[in-house]
This record gives sequence, structure tokens and C-alpha cells, in this order.
Amino acid sequence: MLVTGGVIAQLPQVSAAGVIRARDNILASQSNQSLIVPVAVFGTDDRTVLPPNLKPLRESLGVLFNIRLRTVCTAFCVAHDIIGTAAHCLYRTKGEKAPKFADYWFARNYDAIRDYSRIAGFNTGTSAQNIIAGSASLSTTPPIDATRDWAFVRLATPVCNKGVFEIRAMPPEKIIEESKARHIYQISYHKDFKQWQPAFSQPCAVDRSFSGVSWTTIAADFAAADKLVLHTCDTGGASSGSPLLLDTEQGPKVVGINVSTYVQSRKLMRGSVVSDTSKTEVIANTGVASIAFAEQLAAFRSARVLAGAGALREMQERLKRLGYYSGPIDGTYGQAMQVAIVSFQAQAKLFETGLASEDVLTHLRLLTARSDPASPPR
Repeated sequence: MLVTGGVIAQLPQVSAAGVIRARDNILASQSNQSLIVPVAVFGTDDRTVLPPNLKPLRESLGVLFNIRLRTVCTAFCVAHDIIGTAAHCLYRTKGEKAPKFADYWFARNYDAIRDYSRIAGFNTGTSAQNIIAGSASLSTTPPIDATRDWAFVRLATPVCNKGVFEIRAMPPEKIIEESKARHIYQISYHKDFKQWQPAFSQPCAVDRSFSGVSWTTIAADFAAADKLVLHTCDTGGASSGSPLLLDTEQGPKVVGINVSTYVQSRKLMRGSVVSDTSKTEVIANTGVASIAFAEQLAAFRSARVLAGAGALREMQERLKRLGYYSGPIDGTYGQAMQVAIVSFQAQAKLFETGLASEDVLTHLRLLTARSDPASPPR
């Protein structure tokens, strides 16, 4: 199974006037706990404060938190108005109640600047259209969806104006090779480290097999295991969504996103009898390789997302006319509409993003006009 690294914070209900204070309290309440256990530290705890040469990276890192769900994750800047993180930090996991995206905030360089932004569309109910993710309903039991646990978010305010991380598309095999040369490391916020200062997890191992568990056994637990990154970068609560970085002569490049900790449960034996209890063993931390999301991010950057309910209703009507959508014509963007768009894009041989964009609507207008001459394209 997978243990996610989002922090559950104790935060009282607040009024609109108290939101500013609540943003800080949600993190401070975690630092004051009397007992905080790291999610996954392998051997000795190698986390340190950022060395001098990496301190500028604080400007491109921050925390993504939800004041109602009381969760905190790490997020990182990839454009002046786009951040990357883990999908479960936004959508939670399969069976959990869908969040309200208007309740999310991003705080860049939290320990120093605290430059805040909300998700684009928070004030018009269109935030869902400004998020692209591998999945909105992740499974933490086999087949585990770790390689779909990525997301990118367009911000309402372009607070990432002090630098961004570059994505380098790279498969796990190449990441493993780079880790053997000690070129892979992680930077993240952790609830148990230095009052929410970003931590440097020193060059760490990326491999296929850990703790005597073979890759064949591990791969059977995961969906799309060919994009899975197993690593031993030390993590703590709130490290979900943090970047796995490749050290290069041109500076650090994102080659993966840390998402969770892989734990196996084993039944305990008493003689020849299986005990009712089981022993859990932390195998490794998990991440998703950049090859899984690099093209999707490029498409997201250039997408002209539909801004109003009227355009969304038109898209729903045209998708329904072509047999891709069966939901209500209500001008909202949800999972059913995303699935319909992906199905249409696949059939039309377009890049599959699921985004409600102007380009998709243009293709829909052309196709529906051909099938219904009375409705010419606009």
C-alpha cells in the first residue's frame, strides 16, 4: 500500500477576516506537536538546511495547503503562474470526498517571503479547468496509481516571479543511472524539520529493488510501473509534491515528483499458524518520473482554457451530440466532462489532455457542423 505525505493539521473554522492568520496557523500547529515522526527516513536522517549554492531554490518552492481539509504539501514553480505537486494533494484518493479548489492556497518561499496565491478561477467556480493531473481518483492499494500522482496548477496571481524549475523528461532507468553518480537529490518542506524551512535530502539512491524485495514483486503492485521512481531520499510529512532533482552543470532539473511511501504488510507466523497481526515494512519512497508528465505540462502551458460557463455549456452540448458526454448541460467542468474530452481527443487523434480548451471547442464546432449543417461553426 501507499502512505501519502500530506499533513493533517489542527485548524479551527475561521471567518473570511481570519484567513490570513489561518494560513500561518495551519503550519505552525504542526511544528508545535510534542511527537512528530518522519514518514520515511532511511538509516540516518541525512536532511540538512539548504547549502549556500542551493539557497536560491527557495524562491521557486512553496507549500500548497487547504484550510478546510487541513492538509499541506510541497509545490514547486514551473512557470510564473504554474506550480507542480502531487495529484493527491488536490484530489485526495479514491473514495474520499472531492475538495473545493477555492480552499487551496500556495505560499511561495514559505519560511521567508510567504508570497500567496490561490488557484486561477477560484472566484468564478472555474478552478477545476486550471488544473491538469494524472488522475482525480488515485488508488493507494494495488494496482497503486503512484505514476499518475502528478498535477500542475495555474495560479490566480503569478507569484513565481523569482525563478522556476525546468522539467527534463527522463525515464526511471536514466534516473537510476544518474543516482549511482550521486546526481539525484530532493528539496522539500517537512513538518518535522526546522520550523518549515526547506530541507535538502542529500544525494540518494534510486533503484528497482529494495529491502530484499524484488522488482518483479514491487512492479506487480503498481499500475504503469515503467514510470515509477523508487528512492531513499529522506522525507517527512508535507513532502508529497516535492521535486526530485538532477544536478547538472546548467543547474538543477526536475526529473520526478515525490508522492508517497511504499509500505508492504506481511502476516506474522506463530509456528505454522498465521497470526491475526501483520508487520508493516517501509520499502522505499515513491515518485513519478518526469517522462510521465513532461508533454502534458507543455500542453497545459499553451492551452487557452475556456473561461466562462457559456463556453463550457456549448462544449458539453457538442460532446453530447457526438456521443461522448451524457452528463448535465450545466456549464461546469468535472470528472465526467474530462473523461468525455479525453475520449474525443483520442478519437480525433489529438493530444490527450482532458482540458476544456479553445482548441478542443474549435474541433468540436467543425465536427458538429459537418453532422448538422444548420449549426455552422462560429
